[in-house]
Amino acid sequence: MKMGWSREEIAARAARELRDGDYVNLGIGLPTRVVDHLPEGIDVVVHSENGVLGVGPSPAPAFEDPELINAGTELVTAHPGASYVSSSDSFAMIRGRHLDVTILGAMQVSKNGDLANWIVPGLVIKGIGGAMDLAVGARRVIVLMEHIAQDGSFKLVERCALPLTGRRVVDQVITNLGVMDVGREGFVLTELADGVTVGDVLARTGAPVAVRLADRPALRPVV
Repeated sequence: MKMGWSREEIAARAARELRDGDYVNLGIGLPTRVVDHLPEGIDVVVHSENGVLGVGPSPAPAFEDPELINAGTELVTAHPGASYVSSSDSFAMIRGRHLDVTILGAMQVSKNGDLANWIVPGLVIKGIGGAMDLAVGARRVIVLMEHIAQDGSFKLVERCALPLTGRRVVDQVITNLGVMDVGREGFVLTELADGVTVGDVLARTGAPVAVRLADRPALRPVV
């Protein structure tokens, strides 16, 4: 039996955090998968920094439009009524705090909500993109990531060792091991992924964790 959620299951769990009427930005990588798992019956407007307001799910084969992409250059669809604007106008929406939620990836998150997600010193990068604007411009910041780095180091830490994207900006972290809220108490474990114990989470987190598990609806199977 596998321990924890797959990447698609992480995205599906994140989709359950969204509410009807939310305006949401989905960061590059894993967060873009959230749009494919939005619950039925809620209307969420997905924003992309490259100037699309109303991003839809991934296109089915043979229905791809090579000119319709998100900020990560992945092919997407657009819902009826979607808008297309310049990147300047798109960032004005972010900086004007018109987004309810942003869902981002991260390399480190500290117990006080500091976010490091744009550079590992010594590695070549293309640029920070919109991460800094999103981290401070959205009303709520949710981070999706693997609980442990590939080299086995902690990603949830007392203090970030990597250059920061934003200070005290993260509200919630969803990993392959479960869900943690981030606040004045630091990390608060509120939900465990399939096959995961509290001990598994504590052993893989580089900071104190308060445990406040709540009964939540089971995750729908990802197909």
